[in-house]
Amino acid sequence: MLKLHIVAFDVPWPADYGGVIDVYYKLKALNAKGVSVTLHCYSYGRKEANELSLICDQVYYYKRETGILKQFSNLPYNVTTRQSKELVQRLKADNAPILLEVLHTCWLMNEPELQGRNFIYRHSNIEHDYFRQLAHAERNLIKKIYLLLEAVRLRKFEQVITKAKVILSVNQEDTKYFQHNFPLQETIYLPSFHPSESCTSLLGQGKYILFHGNLSISENYQAALWLIREVFSKTSYPAIIAGKNPPPLLSEEITKHNSIQLINNPNDAEMNSLINNAHVHCLYTGQATGLKLKLLNVMYKGRFIVLNSHMTQGTGIQENDSLFIVNRPEDFISKIETCMNRSFDTTELQNRIAMCQPFNNESQANILMECIQKLQ
Repeated sequence: MLKLHIVAFDVPWPADYGGVIDVYYKLKALNAKGVSVTLHCYSYGRKEANELSLICDQVYYYKRETGILKQFSNLPYNVTTRQSKELVQRLKADNAPILLEVLHTCWLMNEPELQGRNFIYRHSNIEHDYFRQLAHAERNLIKKIYLLLEAVRLRKFEQVITKAKVILSVNQEDTKYFQHNFPLQETIYLPSFHPSESCTSLLGQGKYILFHGNLSISENYQAALWLIREVFSKTSYPAIIAGKNPPPLLSEEITKHNSIQLINNPNDAEMNSLINNAHVHCLYTGQATGLKLKLLNVMYKGRFIVLNSHMTQGTGIQENDSLFIVNRPEDFISKIETCMNRSFDTTELQNRIAMCQPFNNESQANILMECIQKLQ
């Protein structure tokens, strides 16, 4: 039996935002393949979850030690707050490979007691680029300074990856980055794991445009603001903005427009219904980083998609009759109007099924299992 330790940056249940979605459905796919996984995760606001015990042989939780004093470190704040002697001792109990989820958990590669272990680094974003772009979008001065400082520290800390055996990259462009900067490591392109087992896009015609995401993150609420001001307010079709914890400035902007509705903190069933029944999904980001799981979500569950080029960069996804890549506001509006006057038919559904195939969870699990086997 294949054995693996996975060190997750957060408790991956509920699987309700990008990073933990990849972790949870990776665990689920490995469990279905019979891999024995010991999960280690950090608890800071999310509770212990029985759902994880159903798909892992063992689950351990560690308190994340946060606080202002942790800022006075050469290590990134997201790294130094996750250090744990207890975790090191548990990892020493056997010689199974250790999969480290995102750079925040990679301090373990520097631990003297773990030298010689086979580490796998799971990349989600080029972290210093991601934090720098978050800082650019952030309006709060204190948060902006923190994000910029963290970006500098993450860039320096990234060199720890030289101690990994394998890098798993979610994005084709980022795969090239790692192959160039870390040529001694094997880099494997492995898109994110996700909830969908098959394409369930509905035939026919919906009545509204949808943008969804975690609206507490600056990248997402800035995208929503741009779409409201530049696109949704200039069409005659109703639009819905849905997601977690929208900031007041977003709520205030939406109240100015009668044709735009905010749905605050929908539960999973409500969000799935919104995604399934929308006619057009509008996706926009200023950050060409990682793989946007909201894109996979609407590909598997939604009808027409209109999005900007940053959303698809490094994914291999190409424009077709149901997915349109545009960048100018006037082109967003034009494509939305075209789609709203068309029905999503069987031809588009077959094209969508083919488009989803490269992101199949079982195929990704097989690739990961081959990697684990080499390191046993």
